[in-house]
Amino acid sequence: MTMASTTEKIIAMDVWQVSMPVTSQRDHGIGSVANAIDAVIVRLTSESGVHGFGEASPWVVFTGTAENSFSALHRYLRPVVIGSAIGDIAGTMEIARKSIVNATEALAALETALLDLAGKCFNLPVWALLGGKCRDAIPLSVSLANPDFDQDIELLQTLRDDKVNIVKLKTGTCGHAFDLMRLEILRADFPEFDVRVDYNQGMEPTDALRQLKDIEAFAVTFIEQPVARQHFGVMANLRANLDTPLMADESVFSANDMLRAVKEHICDCVSVKIMKSGGLTHSKTISEIAAAAGMASYGGDMFETGIAHLAGTHMIAASPNISLGCEFYQASYYLEQDLLAEPFPIKDGKVQVPETAGLGIEVDMEKISHFAVSHGKE
Repeated sequence: MTMASTTEKIIAMDVWQVSMPVTSQRDHGIGSVANAIDAVIVRLTSESGVHGFGEASPWVVFTGTAENSFSALHRYLRPVVIGSAIGDIAGTMEIARKSIVNATEALAALETALLDLAGKCFNLPVWALLGGKCRDAIPLSVSLANPDFDQDIELLQTLRDDKVNIVKLKTGTCGHAFDLMRLEILRADFPEFDVRVDYNQGMEPTDALRQLKDIEAFAVTFIEQPVARQHFGVMANLRANLDTPLMADESVFSANDMLRAVKEHICDCVSVKIMKSGGLTHSKTISEIAAAAGMASYGGDMFETGIAHLAGTHMIAASPNISLGCEFYQASYYLEQDLLAEPFPIKDGKVQVPETAGLGIEVDMEKISHFAVSHGKE
C-alpha cells in the first residue's frame, strides 16, 4: 500500500451525539444510569479519504454532558482541526487544549481520532504511535452496580463461564449492610474472583474509616475513591489508617492532580481514564508520575462504547505502569449493541490488544446513524 504523506491535510470533520440503550440500571456513588448512555462520536477525513474515529463519553455528575462535548467538537475545535496535517498530532492537540477549557472528553475524542487517522494512513497501530506496546492482553474487570443483586449474580455466572475473574463492586449507594451482604456472597459463592470495591465518592467523611474497616475484613484488592474528590486530607487519613491499598479516581484528573496526590499521600494507586485527562498522551503522563512515586495504575473508563474502549486499550498497551487491569466491559456486558463492526476483543477474561492499523477495528456507520440524535458536519 502507498503511505500517506505526514503533511496530508484533514479536510472534513463529522460529529454525532448518540444515545445507546443499556441492559439495566446501575447505581454508582454519585449517581445512577438507566435506559441509555450518551456519547459523542467524531470522524475525521483526510485528503485521500481515510477516516479516523474518536469518542467522548461524559457522565453528567463526573465530567460533563454529551451536549457540551458535541458543542466543543462541532463549534470550537473544528477550526483547529480542519486544514491541519495528519502527522502533526502533538501540534494540533496543543492548539486544541489552548482553545477550550474543561472539555476533557472532547479533547480525548479528538486525540483518539487523530491517532486513529494517522495510524491508518501510516499502517501503524495506535500503540505504535504512542511508543510501542509492553503487553498483548489486559486483564478485564467488570463492575457490579445493579441495585437488583440477583441480576448481578446472573452476570457473575456469565463472567465465570467467560473466564473473567476480576469484579469491582460499586458500593455506598444502598447502605453499608447491602455492601457487606454482597461481599459475603461474593466470598462464599465466587471465591476465585479478585474483588475490588469502588465508592465513587459515595461515603460521608465522618463515617468512612469505621465502615471501611468492615470492608477490609473481606480482603479486597483495593478500595477506590471513598469520599468526594476535594477531600484530599480525608483521603490521606484513610490511607494512613487502612491496610488495604487506597485508589484515587475522581481526585486525579490531571498531571498536576497526580503530583498533588503524591505530595499529600492520598493514595496507593490511581485510576487512569482518558476522559478525565483529556486524551491518551496525558493519561500516559499521569501513569508515569504514579510510577515514579511507586504507585501502580488501573485502566478506568466512563460509560463507553467500543470506540473509547479501543482508545483506552492502546493507551494501556503502551503504559507499563497500568498493571492492575482495565474495566472496558460495557461494550460486551452492558450495552444492548455496540458501535464497532466486530465485537470488542475479549478472550479468556482479557482484552486483546489489536495489531492492525489505527484503533484496529472498524466502526459501523449504520449503527452510528441508527443511534444518532444529532449530527454536525461542515
